[in-house]
Amino acid sequence: MTTLSWILIFCLLGGVLSVLAASVYLLFPEHIRRRSLPHLVSYAIGALLGAAFLGLLPHALESEFVTDSHNITFAVLIGILVFFLLEKLVLWRHCHSAACEVHTPEDTHDHHHDHDHHHHGNNKLSGSLVLFGDASHNFVDGILIAAAFLTDIHLGMVTALAVAAHEIPQEVGDFAVLLNSGFTRAKALLYNVLSSLTTVLGGLVAYFSLSAAEPFLPYVLAVAAASFIYVAVADLIPSLHKRTSARDGVQQVLLISLGVATIFAAHSNLH
Repeated sequence: MTTLSWILIFCLLGGVLSVLAASVYLLFPEHIRRRSLPHLVSYAIGALLGAAFLGLLPHALESEFVTDSHNITFAVLIGILVFFLLEKLVLWRHCHSAACEVHTPEDTHDHHHDHDHHHHGNNKLSGSLVLFGDASHNFVDGILIAAAFLTDIHLGMVTALAVAAHEIPQEVGDFAVLLNSGFTRAKALLYNVLSSLTTVLGGLVAYFSLSAAEPFLPYVLAVAAASFIYVAVADLIPSLHKRTSARDGVQQVLLISLGVATIFAAHSNLH
């Protein structure tokens, strides 16, 4: 199977399957969804950090095109700062065009019913913003998956697994916003599937551009690692701190460890 075939298959799996998994998840009773979503988030944190530190960064540092490891760690630092600024810009735009509130996927799912009246005038706009943001995010995911596959087939599989792991809780949050914006379940599913296809577009763009620019691949991997680290630490971990009991803490540590172990096992077995 060609590298392009691997990229297309796993971009499709990472994008569309995460949307379908999120839509199936929404069929469960609400009390089950409330209890299980934090567990999905914990697992996703482990998968993202595992992929960044056990897969992406080692491959970037070991590349024959990298003569100084400081260049890679500097790229990670710049990546994290850029993602921070991008998120700030998105939040600033959202505060000026819609209700100035920010939620984690868990918050969106747990509390969107409480804000129906408050968001009434901005619901459609909020849904459109979510779809645009999701499509852009999926496009970047496609680039990251393709860059990983161009470096190593096994690294590509691990990266796609990490992408899918964090996309599911995110898609659940997106579904909640769309349903609250007046979309029917069928339309919410359709638009989410369409936005997920930008993952394939990102993969194609990266394949045809990066395959001719191999020396830049380690730095794309470094930025991919920065993306995973930022999402895990800045977007997902804060939602876990809202659950402060010892039992919740133990469950979170165990599920984060399980996410890391999944990536470690996948990476080891594939090699």
